[in-house]
Amino acid sequence: MNLVRFRQTWQRLVTENRFHRGLLIALFATNLLTLSALLQAERTVVLVPPILESQVNVARASASQEVKEAWGLFVTELLGNVTPTNAPFLRQTLEPLLSPGLRRAVAGILDDQVEALQRDRVSVRFAPELVQYEAGTDRVRVSGKQVITGPGADPVTRPRTYEVQVAFRNYRPLITYLDAYQDARERKQRGADSTADVAPAASTQ
Repeated sequence: MNLVRFRQTWQRLVTENRFHRGLLIALFATNLLTLSALLQAERTVVLVPPILESQVNVARASASQEVKEAWGLFVTELLGNVTPTNAPFLRQTLEPLLSPGLRRAVAGILDDQVEALQRDRVSVRFAPELVQYEAGTDRVRVSGKQVITGPGADPVTRPRTYEVQVAFRNYRPLITYLDAYQDARERKQRGADSTADVAPAASTQ
């Protein structure tokens, strides 16, 4: 009697052991599939920067409109407030953000602007007033006032608009287009190309 019961118990244990072993193998396989899917999936990072009022999304090669507007405003405020003192800092800050086609051109523009500021003994500042995003061109347009002041002269104020295109590579912003002009007529006269990299036409003249 005890032998029969022992055999029945042993068979149940063997059956349960086989079942648990198969279950563990299945769980291990599903974990591998989940890990593979996570490694291959494109992650979306949700951020709430202090300069924005709501959360924004940044993916590997794209970002929400609010992020592009914030970066466009950041870049234009740097470019619009160049002085001989902060020019090295601006170059160091901007160069990692610029596409290879823009780096040399922007560096040359900054050098020319600093030379003009030192020669004419004037200072330039830019006060942004309006930030717009154009979905058709994927560009941010920042409009405002450029104020030029010099010794013994009244400040000169004129309109100024910057156009910036912000792409994303591996979650990092990359400026692929950059232009600046006084008004729409000047932009049209220059024949701005909608696909080419353009350096900012910043000038103290």
